[in-house]
Amino acid sequence: MAIAPRHSRRSSIDIWPGFVDALSQLLMVIIFILLVFTAGQLYLSAALSGRNQALQKLQHQVDELANLLSLEKQANSKLTQGAANLSAQLASVEAERAKLKAQVADLGLQAQAAAGLKTELAAEQQKNSQAQTEIAGRDTRLAALSSRADKAEQALAAEKRVSSDALARVDALNAQIVALREQLTRIAAALDLSEAKAKTQEAKIADLGKKLNLALVNKVEELSRYRSEFFGRLRDILGDRPGIRVVGDRFVFQSEVLFAPGSADLTDDAKKALDPVIAALKDIAAKIPPDIDWLLRVDGHTDHRPISNAQFPSNWELSTARALSVVRYAISQGIPAERLAAAGFADLQPIDPADTPEAYRKNRRIELKLTER
Repeated sequence: MAIAPRHSRRSSIDIWPGFVDALSQLLMVIIFILLVFTAGQLYLSAALSGRNQALQKLQHQVDELANLLSLEKQANSKLTQGAANLSAQLASVEAERAKLKAQVADLGLQAQAAAGLKTELAAEQQKNSQAQTEIAGRDTRLAALSSRADKAEQALAAEKRVSSDALARVDALNAQIVALREQLTRIAAALDLSEAKAKTQEAKIADLGKKLNLALVNKVEELSRYRSEFFGRLRDILGDRPGIRVVGDRFVFQSEVLFAPGSADLTDDAKKALDPVIAALKDIAAKIPPDIDWLLRVDGHTDHRPISNAQFPSNWELSTARALSVVRYAISQGIPAERLAAAGFADLQPIDPADTPEAYRKNRRIELKLTER
């Protein structure tokens, strides 16, 4: 009664490892595609951020140039106004000079007419000398004003040249801004196209996942059919031999049938017991399609009594060595090595947990399982 649940659990077909492997591979493909898509989006976002920073920098330069142009215009206006004021002062000085010249002429006439009036003439000459001195001072001021007017005109011409250069730079910056906006438009179009392609790829991946799941189910069902045929044929060949039985999807040899106590070497009787199994496997293997990646797994088990000697330090080594002996004999009989696997489980998967000789005998066993890689 204690063994029945274990046998019932072993009778189910173990398709989950292959199914989980396929799902994990599919998940890795999806993650890889999502990483590629995410990297593309990050790259485009970085490019757009760089463009926006360049636009902001150019806009800042345009604002600075506009402020500079406004200041230059204000300075130009002030210089123009100063030149006008200087011109007005020059005209006023010229008028005063003409007036003084007229006064000098009148004084000369008066001196000729009043030659006898030396005192008045001397006074007039003194006035004339003072007037000439004042005229000389005004001439000097007029020359200074003319020089300032020339300098103002030169500064105005220089400001006009600077303003012209600034306008040319503004035009060039506007042209660059237009070009950058066109590039942003092209980048946005490329991003839209990339998103459309990503959606199409997601749909294809979903469809491939469905097809893969269907193919896995078909392969598992097909391998299950060959497994049933293999174990059915073994039942017919071996019959009710003691120490050998078929349990669900496993073929179980008691260790006493194949090995001497504490040994991992196959006896001659063990090889005779294995020959029908190997022959049936070779017959079934010839029928299995090449696209089904089948595998015969040989599992070694011991009881929980520890072993420790120079050859086998623990039950792990003993169970693994026995499984390897069966694998080597199967290879020598023509089973491809790539279709075989050996595993040692020591005493960690007992059939009967009781501490009795009968439980020890049940737990010491070699299990053969036809499965998928």
